[in-house]
Amino acid sequence: MALAQPRDLEQSLALGRRRHNELCRQKRIFDARSRIIGGDTEAWDLQVRDQKIKEATEKAGHETFAAEMRHNDKITCILEGRERRDKKSLCKAINEFQQRFQRPEMRREFDLSDPLALRKDLPARQSDNDIRNTVSGMQRFMGEDLNFRERKKFQEEQNREWSLQQQREWENARAQHRSAEDLCLKTRLQFDETAKHLQNLESATRKAVCAAVKEFNKSQATESLERKIREKKQEQEDSLAEISNLLRGDLLSENPQQAASSFGPHRVVPDRWKGMTQEQLEQIRLVQKQQVQEKLRLQEEERQRDVDWDRRRVQMARAALLSERQQQRQRRDLRRALDYSNLSLAKEQRVRKKYMEEVCTNQPTKDYFTQFNTRSR
Repeated sequence: MALAQPRDLEQSLALGRRRHNELCRQKRIFDARSRIIGGDTEAWDLQVRDQKIKEATEKAGHETFAAEMRHNDKITCILEGRERRDKKSLCKAINEFQQRFQRPEMRREFDLSDPLALRKDLPARQSDNDIRNTVSGMQRFMGEDLNFRERKKFQEEQNREWSLQQQREWENARAQHRSAEDLCLKTRLQFDETAKHLQNLESATRKAVCAAVKEFNKSQATESLERKIREKKQEQEDSLAEISNLLRGDLLSENPQQAASSFGPHRVVPDRWKGMTQEQLEQIRLVQKQQVQEKLRLQEEERQRDVDWDRRRVQMARAALLSERQQQRQRRDLRRALDYSNLSLAKEQRVRKKYMEEVCTNQPTKDYFTQFNTRSR
């Protein structure tokens, strides 16, 4: 079995690098999405600019039409609000008229449906100055005199005048409403004509833009065809020159000097770099060992801090436990002293109660009542 030599490994690595670089170059050159070789960037930019101009023109037209629509909607809202205010004022005027001139007590038949008719009814009398209609008898009231027919006729004339006046006000209100409706209809027709005119202008503008775009596209297609013919020829020449330069240059070779950068010896060209040297690898491994040692040192310090904190926590818990036990002993002593004091007070109270019972039993009842009467006097 053959053993792999360092030279064989280096050759295999170099071959792998060349294959990788060749695949990257093919992807960069033959990818239709990323390469721009053979593309007319100026024509693309011109088409993009024309498309943006077209979109800006359409956007301006849409904004103008939207502004006109908002203006028309605002005018419509103003007219509708005015119509609502007119209706509201008309209803308010009708209600005020009814409250002022058409109250129940002003009606012609109110005398027939008056709930106080029995209270206002008077007994028969000969005249308004009847001696029977005294003040204390409460038989004579205002509104039931002998001039009832004249007063009724006057009320009928007054109701007729009020009815005629109400009819005139109704006719005036209807005339104003009809004039407002005619004005609203005329305004809507004017708005429709304006919208139709704007729509015609927009259609004409779109047709003109389409015609201009069509002519421009024709001229661009002709120029693009001629440019493609010239560029195809130039592309073939550039491809032949590029192939010859790649075959003769250092891009596909293993020359390590081609990776040297003009900005300093510590910098390299990424697309020509052939790998790090042994000195650089040794330096990286040394830095990694130092980082491992530093990490171990930090872990040991963290462990020591955890141990210190655990020791402090145990000490604090032990001190808290001792303090709690001391407090419990103090509370127990206080409880014992309190129990002893309560026991002595209870004994003293029993002795006093016994003494009072003996005093009350030995004293006669008569002397007690005599002393009580004497104290009361």
